[in-house]
Amino acid sequence: MKAIEITQPGGPEVLQLTDRPVPTPGPGEVLIKVAAAGINRPDVLQRQGGYAPPPGASDLPGLEIAGNIVDGDPASAGLAMNDAVCALVTGGGYAQYCVAPAAQCLPVPKGLSLIQAAALPETYFTVWSNVFDRGRLSPGETLLVHGGASGIGTTAITLARAFGHTVFATAGSDERVQAIEALGCTRGINYHTQDFVEEIQALTDGRGVDVILDMVAGDYLPRNIKCLAEDGRLVMIAQLGGMHGQVNCWRVMVRRLTITGSTLRSRPVAFKAAIAQALKERVWPLLEAGTIEPLIHATFTLDEAAKAHAMMDAGEQIGKIVLTMD
Repeated sequence: MKAIEITQPGGPEVLQLTDRPVPTPGPGEVLIKVAAAGINRPDVLQRQGGYAPPPGASDLPGLEIAGNIVDGDPASAGLAMNDAVCALVTGGGYAQYCVAPAAQCLPVPKGLSLIQAAALPETYFTVWSNVFDRGRLSPGETLLVHGGASGIGTTAITLARAFGHTVFATAGSDERVQAIEALGCTRGINYHTQDFVEEIQALTDGRGVDVILDMVAGDYLPRNIKCLAEDGRLVMIAQLGGMHGQVNCWRVMVRRLTITGSTLRSRPVAFKAAIAQALKERVWPLLEAGTIEPLIHATFTLDEAAKAHAMMDAGEQIGKIVLTMD
């Protein structure tokens, strides 16, 4: 099969098309003939040498795919051969074939293409796990999303809005602010020209927001704490701004704040399977009804993976970038 490998840590040019053996599924796994694969920030970090695959995972990049089951044990998850599915994987997505745990596969929502379905797993699993499970976003509460124009950001905005929440989000340009507001974001904040702490305080009459989904960390940490309402929850899922930040412990104590975070890639199959089941019950009906849909910024063919990564490095996208196998 054709696949994209990382020849050495570095820029997009280190992504090279190669030939690899078709992987063999084990117990509880399926082999998927890949039609499309989503590109995500962890792929970029892996390419740069900063995010090694967990033990036993493929060294090939790619954490989400869509295609048809052609081998393995689909019945273990109530699936069948030739079913069109999308799947969350620990690696190997940038290839014509990929092995996935059957329990981490979901049927392609009715009305969506395989390309659209490939943009679902990594972002929807991540948002559901961190905003609704870990962050406990509840009816009537407000959400602040940093990086609102990213794949994670656009997913968090559309999903939270579909459940009736007020959503604020930061973005890096006026164009991106307009784009996320068109998605339903209650108010977008240009972090280059506006102080998001001041804006959140003004937008909430000084109350703050209940949950923050943060991909920046670093010097955003003390600013995020100032944005939280009493009993608020800060959930960190990346550290684009650095590993360290200062915490006003007194403010955390008197306002009863929760600071937490998570990574998804290394979690066990059973954990991801539970998220898959929640998505199937709560989110897939919204996708099939057309209430929400993935926002795809651009598609590239497999041999154009370096161009796709260059676009992500430049921060040009609003929504997801997807590789196709055609």
